[in-house]
Amino acid sequence: MARRLTVLACALPLLAAAACGSSSGAGTAAAASGSAAASAGSGCSPASLKTQKAGTFTVATDKPAYEPWFSGDDPSNGKGFESAVAYAVAKQLGYDKGAVTWTTASFNSVIAPGPKNFDIDLNEVSINPARKKAVDFSSGYYDVAQTVIALKSSKIAGAKSLADLKGAKLGAQVGTTSYTAITDQIHPTKQPAVYDTNDLAKLALKNGQIDGLVVDLPTAFYITGAEIQDATIVGQLPVGASPEQFGIVLDLGSPLTACVTKAVDALRADGTLAALGKQYLAQAGAPELR
Repeated sequence: MARRLTVLACALPLLAAAACGSSSGAGTAAAASGSAAASAGSGCSPASLKTQKAGTFTVATDKPAYEPWFSGDDPSNGKGFESAVAYAVAKQLGYDKGAVTWTTASFNSVIAPGPKNFDIDLNEVSINPARKKAVDFSSGYYDVAQTVIALKSSKIAGAKSLADLKGAKLGAQVGTTSYTAITDQIHPTKQPAVYDTNDLAKLALKNGQIDGLVVDLPTAFYITGAEIQDATIVGQLPVGASPEQFGIVLDLGSPLTACVTKAVDALRADGTLAALGKQYLAQAGAPELR
């Protein structure tokens, strides 16, 4: 589901206790980039970057800010995946935690055309061609994984590997990357069930007609946190060659886009993004199935 779903505009209180980690700007995992992070590139420093306010890096996200992307509805605490990523990007650009300030921006306002009151926004926004006509994106900072969810009573609720899913009756919405993930990655011995909508697929899961449902990870957090009380995330599937990606949003034609992209690329290359994903998303109940 190629968007930052309004699913996350609904409260996910059940996840509130899931995220944890250091209160430092990018969390303990960000230490992988070293105590003195390398510059994102020539001209990418507080002295040269044309930010909203000189010497300050203004980051936006929605309100409330939900787990596990943030923690305690407080983006400034450095906890939660996207908060940690924001501080890691800022560090790459030469901004310490004290130079980072947060502001609120609704999801719809972020992707709409027009000037922005922030330097960057992290709000689980998927990169797509239509949105690129209205805003700039960095390179992807998170590869959206397909995820298996099941009722807590299901025989696959405790699965630890793809092999554990071989004999399961799985389902997904027709024509989605979720269905492709079943056939191309899991290769179950039973024919997958196909549904016209995710609502029908969720109903089948609730009624026990399928053992597990495959959806993208943000949708999995929403379903298990707010829609189906007895459902649980079994785990994420390995990310494919061309995954949906979340990107940092900037004003269209922003002078910061190239530098922010360099920072994201550096964090991907040195393993920081992967480490933060493991720290916050896996601990929130979405381990990777291999």
